[in-house]
Amino acid sequence: MDTAYHTDTDRWDAVVARDPRADGAFFYAVATTGVFCRPSCASRLPRRENVAFFGSAGEAAAAGFRPCKRCRPEGLPRDMAIVERACAALDADPQTRLTLAQLSEAVHVSPFHLQRLFKRVIGVSPREYQAARRGAALRDALQRGDGVTRAALDAGFNSPSRLYGSVAGELGMAPSAYRKRGEGLRVYYASAPTALGHVLVAATEKGICRIAFGDDAGALGEALQHAFAKAELIEDRTRIAPFIEQVDAYLRGARETFDLPLDVSATAFRQRVWDALRRIPYGETRSYTEVAEALGVPGSVRAVASACASNEVALAIPCHRVLQKGGALAGYRWGLARKAALLDAEARRAAVAPLPAGATALVRADLDDAA
Repeated sequence: MDTAYHTDTDRWDAVVARDPRADGAFFYAVATTGVFCRPSCASRLPRRENVAFFGSAGEAAAAGFRPCKRCRPEGLPRDMAIVERACAALDADPQTRLTLAQLSEAVHVSPFHLQRLFKRVIGVSPREYQAARRGAALRDALQRGDGVTRAALDAGFNSPSRLYGSVAGELGMAPSAYRKRGEGLRVYYASAPTALGHVLVAATEKGICRIAFGDDAGALGEALQHAFAKAELIEDRTRIAPFIEQVDAYLRGARETFDLPLDVSATAFRQRVWDALRRIPYGETRSYTEVAEALGVPGSVRAVASACASNEVALAIPCHRVLQKGGALAGYRWGLARKAALLDAEARRAAVAPLPAGATALVRADLDDAA
């Protein structure tokens, strides 16, 4: 059974919410009807005491339950394969726009069926998925300093009208303003020493836009100035102090979650990944593969890794809890030593097995050297 829904309480919550992201992670069966369903099934919600959970459609069928005629749970593996092929076709060349008809022809299903499958599994339509990919490519190009026209062409926008008409909402502003790196924004920030080195927290009027760790407060400030070169940066320790206190309490083990308003932009897919990261329990880890599988897109491991790497708010979105498939620490923008220290501390406090002693000792030595 999928580790993202590791207790019956988690699974029942997903059924109550009819969460499409849980489809494929498990199935539920109803004793009074003899039917088993996907978590997202729109059928009338059964009583909790009549529900049993299974890790696969085969297990539910072997227990004597028949598939629901409404959500057709027995067809889920095939559905996943269709959506994976569709994503692969869309990812092959971000500059090429595929219509729904072209995409459905590529995966050999009807446009209507593909639209429904894609929306249920991914959470957005094929058109929205393509738009999110173009928006991400545009954002990366603008952050590199590319001109708006060149960045737009490279991202797959074939005309200025399409560019300005479709991505302002995703970037949070017009592309030209985005390229100006925060012009017109007011960003408050402060830094403080912590158990993991210095932390810098920055916030707009809407919420936290950056939580970054480093060995030197000055370097963290310079990185902030580079990212928001045209913004009005205001050091305000009083304003940021409550946020830093939450970070400090987390590092001391006094709290396991955050209550922070965030102001971070993301594509639809990256937002789904970040939501999945926030659902990883304190003291536990997942592999990039497991996160992709939990989202229903097992072929998108690299995209999941990219979403983790793009996280600007350390700890608030716990990308440090994601490892490579074999258990290796993999990358962490604030340093592998900090990632290892975080995981080790969380594991000990949650009373679960810590990282292998050799790996922990190695990265702790790196952290000591850096200090």
